[in-house]
Amino acid sequence: MNKDNIRFTKSMRKTHTIYMPDMLHYHNELLSAAFSIGGYKLAVVPEYKEFPAEMLSLVNSSYCTCAMDIIGNLMTHLKSPDTDVSRIAILEPQAGGACRAGNYYDLIIQCLKRSGYKIPVLSLNFSGAESHPGFKIRPMMLFGAVAAVCYGDLLMALFQQIRPYEKEEGATKKVYDKWIKALSQDISSCRNLFFREKKYREIISDFLKIPRFSREERPLKRVGICGEIYIKCSPIGNRHLEDFLHKNGMESRMEGFLNYCVYVVYTEMKSAELKGASRALLKGYELVMDYLIRIQAQVRRALLQNGFLSDRLFNDMRQKATPILSEYYNIGDGWLVLAEAMDMIEQGYDKILIVHPFGCLVSHVAERGALKKLRQLYPMANINTIEYDYEQSQTLRESRIILATS
Repeated sequence: MNKDNIRFTKSMRKTHTIYMPDMLHYHNELLSAAFSIGGYKLAVVPEYKEFPAEMLSLVNSSYCTCAMDIIGNLMTHLKSPDTDVSRIAILEPQAGGACRAGNYYDLIIQCLKRSGYKIPVLSLNFSGAESHPGFKIRPMMLFGAVAAVCYGDLLMALFQQIRPYEKEEGATKKVYDKWIKALSQDISSCRNLFFREKKYREIISDFLKIPRFSREERPLKRVGICGEIYIKCSPIGNRHLEDFLHKNGMESRMEGFLNYCVYVVYTEMKSAELKGASRALLKGYELVMDYLIRIQAQVRRALLQNGFLSDRLFNDMRQKATPILSEYYNIGDGWLVLAEAMDMIEQGYDKILIVHPFGCLVSHVAERGALKKLRQLYPMANINTIEYDYEQSQTLRESRIILATS
């Protein structure tokens, strides 16, 4: 454990709120409900327009946009008069690999220390590193988190495919909010964590009641969004890209979080394989993957049976991408970005935005390195990368997006 970190004790579980970055916009509330199963109060760091003046003295400007956003919003929140810094902790997910995000955990600890705060920083990782006596992920929390990801992916797919065509503005958001609230209550009470297909059908049936135009009645540009996980999924990271495209008369879609979860497990398995791991350990990875793919198939089946688009299953995605980019290129979001772009193009999204933070070498290799081949395979598609720089002007960024989707 980092010697500068404050320990999160068992007594803090009752008194402290744990704050995490806004990384999974469609899943945040559901994941918070999963943590409540273990007695933890999980909240999301709000978005702030301005960061503290001393921000650049705490975080070197050579860090990527993701670091500046995550830590900038966090430090601003700590300075808010409404924040009781004596009763909060911070949770930072760590997927590992070559991405600089692996350093965020220690970077946050150092920023807190230099700013005079004594706040515990928790790491959410697969290796069990940086453990705290008061923070344990229990089995029912895991099952709750899996349910949260499945429900979140389903709601995201429905919201993104219905909202652009709704006849009454705000109708889709109203149904979406209703189900977020109901499902959060279910998860926190350990209801509907297993055998969820009946619940999926109930949710879809409710969304199908929303009056909407057909694509013929309201022809819109169809834009697929893929790329680095934070910039892709966080409205803070992508500067509310989805809303921007919607206001400019476009339908946008991004693929779900389940495939990324399987990708992370698969990446860990391939790494262990190269290191000569035991057959039992590799079999354990395979069992976890099989379970996640099986429940992903349930979400996919529910969507397809009701006329909605759905992500391809993980193994189909891998087989599609790896002739172009090796499955061993799995640092950062690796070959999965390429697979998502191909999947969405083949489902009719002929304009693709591959988003990533400025200066991210991992993203440059996986995304720009494969761009030429991707354009050769899909000559009728308009495929572009969009970089997000911390100091980039809004006008410049939005003009590039409009040009890339024209």
